Amino acid sequence: MNKLVEYFGCGSVHINDNILNYRVKKFSDLTDKIIPIFQKYLILGVKAQDYKDFCEVANIMKEKGYLTIEGLNQIKKNKSRYEHRKIIA
Repeated sequence: MNKLVEYFGCGSVHINDNILNYRVKKFSDLTDKIIPIFQKYLILGVKAQDYKDFCEVANIMKEKGYLTIEGLNQIKKNKSRYEHRKIIA
C-alpha cells in the first residue's frame, strides 16, 4: 500500500482493525492524480459501474453541484444504488 502513496504522489496508509486503508484527503489529488490513472487504465467488471458513479460524484463536487438540491439528489441517487447492492450482496 505504501507503493500506492509513492506511485500517486499523494495519500496515506492507515491500519484500522487489521484492515489497510489508502486515503486521499485533498480533493485536487483525487481529481488530478487518481482519477486520470483510472481513466487511462480502465476498471473492468462489476466495479466499473461503481467507478463511473464515483467519477460522477467527483464531477458534481468539482462543479460545486453539491450546493444545489439537484446536485445533492444526484449524489444521493448514486449512494442509494451502492447501498442497495451492498444489502443484496
